[in-house]
Amino acid sequence: MDAFEAIKPARPSSAGGKRIFTRDEANRSLVLVKRIVGDIVTKYRRLRELHETYQALDQQGNIFEAEETRQRYIRITDELADLREEVEEVGCELKDFELGLVDFPSIREGRQVYLCWKLGEERIMCWHETNAGYASRKLLEEPCE
Repeated sequence: MDAFEAIKPARPSSAGGKRIFTRDEANRSLVLVKRIVGDIVTKYRRLRELHETYQALDQQGNIFEAEETRQRYIRITDELADLREEVEEVGCELKDFELGLVDFPSIREGRQVYLCWKLGEERIMCWHETNAGYASRKLLEEPCE
C-alpha cells in the first residue's frame, strides 16, 4: 500500500472546492477522461493546422477562403472549450492540449499534490507537487523526498 492508498480523504472529498481523488478514483475516471482528452488532442491538432492554413490564405490575399478557415477555427475553438469543461466537470485539470496531460488533485502525506496522467498511459502511475509540472513527475511507488 502506498501513501495515496493509506490516506483516505475526508468525505466529501474536496479541498478548497476541488474534488480530491484517490488513485483508484482517478483510474476509474480515466474511462471517460481518455475519450474526452483523445478528442481534445485531435481537435487541437486540427486547430493548429487551420491556423497555418489561415495565415497562408491571408498572405495570399484569398479573403473568401481565409474567412471560411477562420470560421472553422472558431467552431473548433468552441468545441475545445466545451471538451475542457467536460474534463473539469469530472474534477480534474487539463494541463496540455497537445500532449493530453491531465492532473487529478489528491492528498499525499497530508498535503495536496496532483496525480498526473498523459494520454496513452493505461493508468495513473505518477504524481507531482502542485507547484511543479510534468517535468517533475515521480512514480507513485517512489517515496516522497
